[in-house]
Parts: sequence; structure tokens; C-alpha cells
Amino acid sequence: MTHLSVAAGQAAVAVTPVPGGLDESGTRLWESVADPFDLDVHEQLLLLQACRTADLLDRLSAAAGRGRLTVTNAKGEEVTNPVITEHRQQSLVLARLLASLRMPSGEEDERPQRRGAARGSYGVRPAS
Repeated sequence: MTHLSVAAGQAAVAVTPVPGGLDESGTRLWESVADPFDLDVHEQLLLLQACRTADLLDRLSAAAGRGRLTVTNAKGEEVTNPVITEHRQQSLVLARLLASLRMPSGEEDERPQRRGAARGSYGVRPAS
């Protein structure tokens, strides 16, 4: 994290630079989250994975736009194009990564409580 002073006499402000290798969507996501919030290291890693996933979704969308909705598999059957299937899976990954960051919805001033989103849809069973 870099500390910058905006003007003489003002306190330093923590700035987390955009990691290299991100495309447009990833960069926009990083800036929209890292700039207003002071993230811990584990949260920065989650955000980086979310940014990379957002960029991957852009590339998958472009590939899906160039291809067909269905393809013929090795058995000669018409099946959903694997690019579309992967896009759906990566959309779920992005949603879970963003939920794990516990970002406020805009109506709240603080981050919501931890809900265990990174564990997936299965919770711990209560003892019988």
C-alpha cells in the first residue's frame, strides 16, 4: 500500500495501486472497491480474484458472441457451447467472491456481518 499526500499539510492517504495485468472490467472493479475501502491483505486477494474473474467473463462473453449457442460433441449430439457453460460458472464464482468481500449495499455505512458466503451453499449442521 502506498501513502500519498494530496496537498501540503494534509495527512497521508493510503492508496492501493491497481495490480498489473487487469483489463478494463477488472481495473474498474478494483478502483471502485480498493479506493474507498481500507482492505486487509486477505480481502485484497479476494478482490484480485474477483477482478480477474470479471476480466475472464468479458473474454468469455466475446467468445460466446462469435460462436454458436450449441456445438456438436464427440458423440454427434448437439450440446450447449462450453464457452456458455463456463461463463455461467464464472458468473457464480464472481458472485461468491464479491459476497465474501461483504461490501455495503449503499444504504449502510458499515460492512454487513460475516455470513460465510465463501463456504458455498452448505452450512454447518447443528448438533442433534
